[in-house]
Amino acid sequence: VQLQASGGGLVQAGGSLRLSCAASGRTFSGYVMGWFRQAPGKEREFVARISGSGLNTDYADSMKGRFTISRDNAKNTVYLQMNSLKPEDTAVYYCATSNYYSSSPKRYDYWGQGTQVTVSS
Repeated sequence: VQLQASGGGLVQAGGSLRLSCAASGRTFSGYVMGWFRQAPGKEREFVARISGSGLNTDYADSMKGRFTISRDNAKNTVYLQMNSLKPEDTAVYYCATSNYYSSSPKRYDYWGQGTQVTVSS
């Protein structure tokens, strides 16, 4: 299984970015997809998750109302639309896949390489 994350970059506070994660090597629609992030010196934290069908989504409290996770199973791709970005959103963002609808990174078995998001104040 390979996951390729992209779309990160440098943005000013209040701006937007859209991350993408292209998957290959397994039946994409059969698995939960999650986004996590890790800032320097901090543990990896849950951002959002989406069920295989795309009908169920969930977010960390600090992302609710600002971030939107979605997926296109025909394109084997999951997205993370990030609006109203804050400097504290600066981190490396990772996509991952799991058999479980979980917010714990321990439940995710395959990970992308990460994409850097930097939000300037």
